[in-house]
Formats: sequence, structure tokens, C-alpha cells
Amino acid sequence: MIHIVDYGLGNIGAFLTLYKRQDIPAIAVSTAAELAEADHILLPGVGSFDHAMYLLNASGMRETLDRLVIEQKVPVLGICVGMQILGNASDEGQGAGLGWIPGRVRDLGSRGPRHQGLPLPHMGWNDIHPQRPLPLLKGIADPRYYFLHSFYFDNDDPQDCGATAEYGSEFTCIVNRDNVWGVQFHPEKSHSFGMALLKNFAEL
Repeated sequence: MIHIVDYGLGNIGAFLTLYKRQDIPAIAVSTAAELAEADHILLPGVGSFDHAMYLLNASGMRETLDRLVIEQKVPVLGICVGMQILGNASDEGQGAGLGWIPGRVRDLGSRGPRHQGLPLPHMGWNDIHPQRPLPLLKGIADPRYYFLHSFYFDNDDPQDCGATAEYGSEFTCIVNRDNVWGVQFHPEKSHSFGMALLKNFAEL
């Protein structure tokens, strides 16, 4: 069962619909009690880093999330801002992230797009380039995903980079450490590529 963390951010309905189409059980959860029995956790997010962390901490689910992910090693997939808050901190805000994967969120414009006259936010379809075999991308040929962001995850350990994309310069678009996964793009807007990725996550 996929437990989708509903803390007030992210298109929860889109993920529920995509999983229903694939006959994969999924529910939205908004309390610690509902989350407690999760065996797969989806952590969506849109907007700003600090606002996402404020809402997540205020939801009452933070302690349960830490226990499930850190102690019980339940697979978790952070999406967009849900990926960014997996890190320690962000140039976009002042607060602390979850700290599950060491790294800091940085301004994508500082990587090259702004200097090359490319518009920000980075919006649209991009090829992604796996850096190693990833079960999240199993069976997906020539993976392409839909992006909408102005910040990116700067992982401390190069081994935590699962895949990159390029927009002015190369940046990490999939992070992974053990049971913790994050994608900067939007699988719920990425048609068959996104459905395949979400199915692969359910099978981890």
C-alpha cells in the first residue's frame, strides 16, 4: 500500500488516480496514526522549502516519518519540493530540512541558465541521464520527465546522485541513499514515463 503524505502541498489526487489506473493500492494520509503502518511513502511537494517544512512539522507526522524512514527503512519517494526537503537546508529559506540525504538546495540559475539567457523556472520536458542502474527506472527506455523548478538538490556525496538532467549545466535530478529516493521532476505530469516510475517505486 502506497501512503501519500497529505500535509497541504502537492497534487495528491493526481497520484491517487495514477495508482488506481495501475490497480496499485494507494491512500492519502494526514495523521501520524494513518501513516504508522506504511510500507511505501510518497512525499509530494510544491512551493517553497521553508513553507513545506513548516507544514510538515505542523502536521504531527514528522516523528512518525523519521521513525519509519530512518529506523524501519521504509521506502520513501520525495517529489519536487518533497525531494528538496530530504536535504539539510536550502538557499531559498532559513529552516532545516529532514536531513535524510546530506545536501543543500541551491538556486538553479547559479548553475548556468541565467548566464545563458534561459528562462527560469526551468519548465518542460527533459531527458534524464542515470548515473547507475536504478530500480526506479527499471524497464524505462530513454527516460524523459516534466520539470518545473528554480532550485536543485546539491548532494554532498556524489554516490547519492542517481540521475542528472541538463539545463544550462548538469544538475542532480534523482537522489538516492538506501531506502530514500527523491526526484526533482513531476512523474504525475510525465505520462507513461511517470506511471512506470511510480509503479517501480511501488515494487521496491
